[in-house]
Amino acid sequence: MSSENDHCECSVIHEDVVLEVKSKFPPERPIYCVSELFKILGDETRTRIICALGFSEMCVCDIAALLKMTSSAISHQLRILRESHIIKSRRVGKVVYYSLADEHIEKLFNIAFEHIMEEL
Repeated sequence: MSSENDHCECSVIHEDVVLEVKSKFPPERPIYCVSELFKILGDETRTRIICALGFSEMCVCDIAALLKMTSSAISHQLRILRESHIIKSRRVGKVVYYSLADEHIEKLFNIAFEHIMEEL
């Protein structure tokens, strides 16, 4: 159901605005990559994993215990996050520790949580 504010009641094109935005618009490839990033982040389990790794570096067993899931299920999600360069890993002996890939992921999540908390 749409409200009255969802669309214009006229068909005026503001060419100056369109041209200005068009001159600043990014190429297709970065837009596609951002879209893919949000698809990956759109999974609740992966969001919970990223949230946990925002607090501390953790191994698969620790994450599984925290989220009350199997190590296999967590490993599957970690593989997706690692292949997407959202998290990184390091091995110490037989244990692999996971952490956020960089400060951009942490900032992205902090901003998202700030936005949500404003609404709640």
